[in-house]
Amino acid sequence: MRRSKRGRVVMAATIATGSPIAARAEGFTIVELMVVLAVVAVLALMALPSYQTKLVRDQVVEALPLADVAKAPIAASWSLAHAFPPDNAAAGLPAEEKIVSSLVSGLAVKDGAIHLTFGNRANGQIRGKVLSIRPAVVEDAPVVPVAWICGNAPVPEKMTAKGTNKTSVPAAYLPYKCRAD
Repeated sequence: MRRSKRGRVVMAATIATGSPIAARAEGFTIVELMVVLAVVAVLALMALPSYQTKLVRDQVVEALPLADVAKAPIAASWSLAHAFPPDNAAAGLPAEEKIVSSLVSGLAVKDGAIHLTFGNRANGQIRGKVLSIRPAVVEDAPVVPVAWICGNAPVPEKMTAKGTNKTSVPAAYLPYKCRAD
């Protein structure tokens, strides 16, 4: 071992020819560390949007069970009267602003369709947006149970969807069962 001009310890090795080769006994240089940091930062920036989309989609999925409150009275109305309730009162439900959760600011029934309005603690990307869940029936066979169509999902063959689809949640945030084909 010997000392360099700057006072660093340098180990010398010899090869078969006998000439010394200086070996560096230092760690990474600052440039190498900055390159690694830049690569990690780029990878994190690429992953962030997909992670954020998943978080918003999870909020939509979490809000869906609130619609179950309205599904039973709507289906009962179809099986008894072959008609769907025009509003919350006709379905025997409280007013729209009374049916809420941490992610939903209101649940409205309109001609059998259930409209969930996102609010409260919902992500800003979906706050104020609506997700519709519509009943689908076989009109000439009332014994067939009501199927529920979420958002922009296609209506099952030989069934007719009732109510208006007011879904305004962007397609990227809809769960797969609520998307168009």
